[in-house]
Amino acid sequence: MAHVLLVAQLSITMPTNNRRTLIGLLCLFFLTNFCALAVPTAAAADAPAASLEQRIAKLEAAASAPGVNSGDNAWMLVSTAMVLLMTAPGLILFYGGLVRSKNVLGTMMHSLILMSVVSVLWVVYGYSMSFGEGNAFCGNPFQYFLLHGVGDAPNADYAATIPQQTFMLFQLMFAIITPALISGAFAERMKFTAFLVFTILWATIVYFPLCHMVWGKGGYFNWSLGGKVPVLDFAGGTVVHISSGVSALVCALVMGKRLGHPHEPMLPHNVVLSLIGTGLLWFGWFGFNGGSALSAGGLASSAFAATHFAAAAGGLGWTLTEWALKRRPSVLGAASGMVAGLATITPASGFVSVPSAILIGLAAGFVCYMAVSKLKAKFGYDDTLDAFGVHGVGSTVGMILTGVFASAAVNPAIATTFKAGGNIVSLAGGASQVMHQLMAVAFTWVLAGGATFVILKLVDVVIGLRVTEEEELRGLDVSQHGEEAYND
Repeated sequence: MAHVLLVAQLSITMPTNNRRTLIGLLCLFFLTNFCALAVPTAAAADAPAASLEQRIAKLEAAASAPGVNSGDNAWMLVSTAMVLLMTAPGLILFYGGLVRSKNVLGTMMHSLILMSVVSVLWVVYGYSMSFGEGNAFCGNPFQYFLLHGVGDAPNADYAATIPQQTFMLFQLMFAIITPALISGAFAERMKFTAFLVFTILWATIVYFPLCHMVWGKGGYFNWSLGGKVPVLDFAGGTVVHISSGVSALVCALVMGKRLGHPHEPMLPHNVVLSLIGTGLLWFGWFGFNGGSALSAGGLASSAFAATHFAAAAGGLGWTLTEWALKRRPSVLGAASGMVAGLATITPASGFVSVPSAILIGLAAGFVCYMAVSKLKAKFGYDDTLDAFGVHGVGSTVGMILTGVFASAAVNPAIATTFKAGGNIVSLAGGASQVMHQLMAVAFTWVLAGGATFVILKLVDVVIGLRVTEEEELRGLDVSQHGEEAYND
């Protein structure tokens, strides 16, 4: 630009003929440069055209480059919403219909408020403790503090084709529903303030570290991301159902029975609500298990199918068992069997075939019925809504049977991913994998049970766990929330 201005100044001061000559030379200069830009150099013109194979290779490289796949992301966002639906209104209606009318709102509030409480914990440090890089037992709580660095870019360690923010949201829904499942054990008798403090401590001490151990990079039981013991848990057998079920049992034992139990009848006030909740849970569970494939491919379809047929078989197994022993199949029993089938197939859903899923569902219906009707009666604990009998017992069975039926034909990665001593080790069903599964089950029982006991005792000392006898007789709706569900 400076050169152009200089030439312009010179042209003003020089004679007319010279000025014309200069202008002509400038026009020739620009024309020459324009032609040089328009015509390729001899070297470029002589360069051979790319072959068909080279062009195909270039296209394949571009297609395989990491980035967000809109189809995968859409499926994961839908799955995220489906898992949230499992809590509200699914679990809210399922649990709410099973308690007495004076405790409906108090019971529903347990699940409802966790959508707020756990979401905030997740943003502050929960996601970071679960999926941040740390040691074999817990992630760094500051890596993703306040979700710093969690945005549109994928985290290839977990899901290479969806934004990390989508993955974060999906996993949040698991963190919400897990402590909500525990609330079924102490329904109708725990203080609301005690419930909030218990949940915050339990999520921090039990759920977040266990989530990291099973699903986080470098977690002790992570079979695909550098774990020490390869445990197959596709969608939360240990992380969600065993941890909540065992914790529920400890809650029932520590808090004691409801006033009047078992001498006074404490029948569900509205089984219809529970049946609606059952349907919503079944629907949402497709996102729970199918979404755990973290993509919209064949593995999602396989997990989807296993989930459906296990739930169907669970309802059938419970119904047939109850029919044989009581001579009458109850509607609530069928619904409970369906939920048991869903809880039991959860760890296996991405590893087993449909026939295996049906066998797992049938086993769930029978075993969970016996736990709810026989085991609870024998030991006399008051697990109000059978959280232990369905989720704790069911997923313990499911984890073990995953070790039996896991198939590389369903999920080829289990035969080619885990290495021990530099050698690839197949994790397909067999005695070795059953032992790995048992180790994770035992650890989860001890961690969840021991931590829950300590947390309950601490909360009891500081603020007290249980409502007064007067408040329990009036009902938690009025005594804890100043409201009534039904105002005739």
